[in-house]
Amino acid sequence: MKLNKLLAHIDPIQVIGDTDLEISAISYNSKQVENQTLFVCLKGFKSDGHTYISDALHKGASAFFVETIPTTPIDATIIQVADTREALALASAAWFDYPAEKMTVIGLTGTKGKTTTAFMTKQILEENGHTVGMIGTTGAYIGKERIPIHNTTPESFELHSLFAQMVQKGCSHVVMEASSQGFKLKRTAGIRFDYGAFLNLSPDHISPGEHADFDEYRACKRMMFDQTRQAVVNIDSEHWRYVTAAAKAPITVSVHQPASLTASDLKNIWEPGLLGSSFLSHGLYEGSITLNMPGAFNVHNALIAMAICSDLGIPFETAARALKKVSVKGRTQLIPEAAHLATFLIDYAHNALSIESLLSMLKNYRPKRLICLFGGGGNRDKQRRYDMGCAAGKYADLTIVTTDNPRWEDPAQINEHIIEGLNVHKGRYQVIMDRSEAIRYLIDHCQKDDIIALIGKGHEEYQEIEGVKYYFSEESIIREYVNEI
Repeated sequence: MKLNKLLAHIDPIQVIGDTDLEISAISYNSKQVENQTLFVCLKGFKSDGHTYISDALHKGASAFFVETIPTTPIDATIIQVADTREALALASAAWFDYPAEKMTVIGLTGTKGKTTTAFMTKQILEENGHTVGMIGTTGAYIGKERIPIHNTTPESFELHSLFAQMVQKGCSHVVMEASSQGFKLKRTAGIRFDYGAFLNLSPDHISPGEHADFDEYRACKRMMFDQTRQAVVNIDSEHWRYVTAAAKAPITVSVHQPASLTASDLKNIWEPGLLGSSFLSHGLYEGSITLNMPGAFNVHNALIAMAICSDLGIPFETAARALKKVSVKGRTQLIPEAAHLATFLIDYAHNALSIESLLSMLKNYRPKRLICLFGGGGNRDKQRRYDMGCAAGKYADLTIVTTDNPRWEDPAQINEHIIEGLNVHKGRYQVIMDRSEAIRYLIDHCQKDDIIALIGKGHEEYQEIEGVKYYFSEESIIREYVNEI
């Protein structure tokens, strides 16, 4: 492809050299450069792509996107732009012939619930006969095929590559989790969301390398609605007006106040093999909905999915049928093989707010005992672990403190911060450092009317210890041990 075609929607500061060049590849990693590559110099948290210009040139790069002109002249075309990340996104769209424009693009943003809402939306669309792509925390999906990815919102070149694969395989719609980092790093630049949904907002991802503070975090969430055609908004979130200020005539959902789509008569359902909820919907959809998932927050997630699908013209009966069967790996995921022993569930809750939300919701089912198991992530904010301990101590009858992803930290020191939080509410706890041993301990000592929440790992199937990821599946551990006893 000609370089000047890749520049179609880019406004350079200056161009040095010939743009009528044939480009064979686009790369932002100097290790992947080959002849006739366009090398994009990205400034990252730990490194700056501008320092790899000579390496990329030596390997055959013939053009460069830069923010700063090299001090030493080089034998290649230089395109200086204000933001190389944005330029990468726009060039990537052109490279793959604008695949996002060939599908209905549905973006979901919020602190929690994006993955569940994405699966709900995908299930409804598929129930209506569509082939659907999905991109998010648990991976990318093209129909039933799963493709592993490294970020909730992949880098823009990978993102458009996935879009192109989806178009090739007949996807009419794509549902994607749009993370705050994705907006901050311009990974979605140039994409027009046909639907952009705001779920909720609370402090998270505030640390070096993520967001400096809550104001920056919510400002990045707000960016979605500058590139959204139709906004869908949970107006029960206190931050909705700020985040969706750019939205015109949004579709609204609520459990507590008048909106385009509302829910009433929320009820908990707990029976062998099912921990769910039901509600009546009003407005865009009228009728009774049963969810194979517990909690009011999943009602909010369902309302967002329903509001989008209603606007797409999907019948209520189709949406209701889909929502009754949808389940999400690692999101209040029940393990049916253990149902005769107790109610075991796996959930990705990994901060204080999500743990408190999960445990307070489970407490409403009035189990004989509410037991949780979790650890803290290494190389993360210590206050976060303390707050997680506070939340567990407030609601759980017993907490098993164990190992999560300690990374480069000592898991025993991580747990000390959790225990400090547990002690605030005098929460009863035990420390079992080996997570698989801790799970087997709970299976051996559970009672029929217990609800046991394994928290923090969710869909993950690894533990990261001293830079190495080891295979670890809570789901497999439960099933294998239950079959043994």
